[in-house]
Amino acid sequence: MYRKTKRSIFFLLSFVVLLWSFVPANAYVLQGPHLLELMTKKHGKAASLFVSQKLVFYDDSFKEGSIELKETLKYIFPDKFRSDIVSKNSKRIHVVSKGRSLTVIDGKTVAGHETLFDRYKDIILYNSRSALLQRLARLGIDVSVSSLGRFQNKPVYVLGAQYPDESVSQIWLNKETFRPFRWIINSKKPSGRPDGQIDTLEVRYFKWRKINKIWYPMHIEFYQDDNLIRMIEVDEIKVSTGFSAGLFDINHLKSTYPVDTKDAQGLSKQSQPGELSEVQKMIEEFKKIYE
Repeated sequence: MYRKTKRSIFFLLSFVVLLWSFVPANAYVLQGPHLLELMTKKHGKAASLFVSQKLVFYDDSFKEGSIELKETLKYIFPDKFRSDIVSKNSKRIHVVSKGRSLTVIDGKTVAGHETLFDRYKDIILYNSRSALLQRLARLGIDVSVSSLGRFQNKPVYVLGAQYPDESVSQIWLNKETFRPFRWIINSKKPSGRPDGQIDTLEVRYFKWRKINKIWYPMHIEFYQDDNLIRMIEVDEIKVSTGFSAGLFDINHLKSTYPVDTKDAQGLSKQSQPGELSEVQKMIEEFKKIYE
């Protein structure tokens, strides 16, 4: 009797241990909003930021296989951003202010929306949990979902998906530092068709460096179908630089730069089948700036 009882206890304990080993890892994952809280705290705080960087586009259609442009960024945290790209023959201005955005090319307003390429800065600009949570939710990331995963043999937190599912938009965080290093952006075009085209862009953040009290990625790469299509290399960063409010005034910019009617007609046709993807459109746009 004693032996039977002992044996039963042994099997029961073995079953409990076996069952415990199969408990999903997600049961121990931090909640999405808490991950955002830790991430934004790790970023640090600053009133404003100036960034000078080299922007490289890679495409076989380019004469040298790539084009290189100089870009300057201006951040006023937590909701104002401006990008200026100047080449020999062209100029592009992109401004974000309190949820609104505007793009100007060669003195003409060409778009009132952001592209997939413009989103990489969001995890830096929206530097509070509430602001970033709202922004990511608008971009299609389900912040209520989080999981544990691995990337390049390192443990990561996945925000917005159950690892290893990469079919939805998601952000991957370094498990030790809580700094983001991978953002998968899946954007379905509003064609109204079940087979509507989907643009997928992957952004990877490298070489995070601390400048004063804020961390910033010094190297950023953009991939489509595992092919490197764009790269950013930061040259200079200045913290808490004062900027004129007019630089971010979208109403003022609209009154200064007339709408490009040709571009407006092109935008109205975006839903038609056979068009270029948003990623390819951006490459064409930057090709024109370079030329």
